[in-house]
Amino acid sequence: MDILIQASQFLLSLSILIILHELGHFIPAKLFKTKVEKFYLFFDPYFSLFKKKIGETEYGIGWLPLGGYVKIAGMIDESMDKEQMAQAPQPWEFRSKPAWQRLIIMIGGVTVNVLLAIIIYAGMMMYYGEEVLPIENVTYGIDADSTAEAVGFRDGDRVLSIDGKEIRYFSEIPLELLLGKEGKVRVLRAGEEVAFTISSEQKGEIIANRSNLIGLRFPYVIGGFADTTAAERAGLRIGDSIVSVAGKPMFLADEIHDEIPKYAGDAVGLGVYRDGNQVQLTVPVSDAGKVGILARNPLDFNYIKTEAKTYGFFEAIPAGLRQSKKVLTDYIRQFRLIFTPETGAYKEVGGFMMIAKQFDTRWNWQKFWGFTAFLSIMLAFLNILPIPALDGGHVVFVLWEMITGRKPSEKVLERAQIVGFIILLALLLFANGNDILKWISGK
Repeated sequence: MDILIQASQFLLSLSILIILHELGHFIPAKLFKTKVEKFYLFFDPYFSLFKKKIGETEYGIGWLPLGGYVKIAGMIDESMDKEQMAQAPQPWEFRSKPAWQRLIIMIGGVTVNVLLAIIIYAGMMMYYGEEVLPIENVTYGIDADSTAEAVGFRDGDRVLSIDGKEIRYFSEIPLELLLGKEGKVRVLRAGEEVAFTISSEQKGEIIANRSNLIGLRFPYVIGGFADTTAAERAGLRIGDSIVSVAGKPMFLADEIHDEIPKYAGDAVGLGVYRDGNQVQLTVPVSDAGKVGILARNPLDFNYIKTEAKTYGFFEAIPAGLRQSKKVLTDYIRQFRLIFTPETGAYKEVGGFMMIAKQFDTRWNWQKFWGFTAFLSIMLAFLNILPIPALDGGHVVFVLWEMITGRKPSEKVLERAQIVGFIILLALLLFANGNDILKWISGK
């Protein structure tokens, strides 16, 4: 059922993005009186699930959900319609239009993707607002996992800057650590500033381990019980704050998680703070080192204070624009990381399975729209890359014509289209092949 919900969200998101992207080509083509022969959601080799001709355009839904397309008359594209191109140019064909009109038609899809992301982010800012955790409110510092400790972090560190950039919000830390060029980190540790550097190889380890790297340190307040365990029968209650383990004063969740397993198969004394009093209880520990209690979410109480930002209509628009710019900038930085061999980031490139897994296993509209906006930015960037067969490849040839006054021959365009198609096919096989290998290996 979880897979079905994820797949449904993925297909809905993909359909929205494809239809609007292709409309970005379709609308200016129509405005410039260019004939559009087909408008398809998904690809339709050999047959289509649905098709209907309205006017001069056939609208349809293909069976292969790898994208979509508009077939514009007189344009050398993936259809490679050589018969049409062998005929004399007609005034309604793409190749007969002025270069500036062809340029607008070609960048229309990318333009719509960017505008869509801005609109979605602005709408989310207005409807949901924004919740951030200022770094100064990370009272107890970070909880470093084993990978984070291996690269230099320690529990309790407060991150001050990365590559000289001051960290304002806790959410900035993981991305800046991976995408910073120099990897220079400055933290406040036990009242003193400490600096260390994370190498490209260490970044590779972080990526390979799929490490969360850092979390929040917070006091352990019992929020529930994992099952009908002896912990509740031993006297623990929801709302109790653990303040000691086996007589050792400790109140932070990460310390308690590390300490309790030492008493596996035995019992441990826990000191808890309850209703203004400290209570001592003896709690059995399972052979697996568990006592069966769950920590309350630290954001549910005032130990860690987030800041909520609300936006009106006119405030949401520039906020959506800023968010789109940030997402695009961060994505370009991540894209560069793929071409840094020592990080091994190329091994983590994924295809449709990886994208689908980013959606929630329950229908979550906030996460759905947020990830759809991200995908829209991602598609805009990838489509504008100067690779033949992508919009960016067509744009390069049109710009060449506008600058030099010489139009590339149709033979050159055909060969470029074939080369571009081979490149895209290789990338598609590589990304989705990675997905399959991870699925087989259980990663």
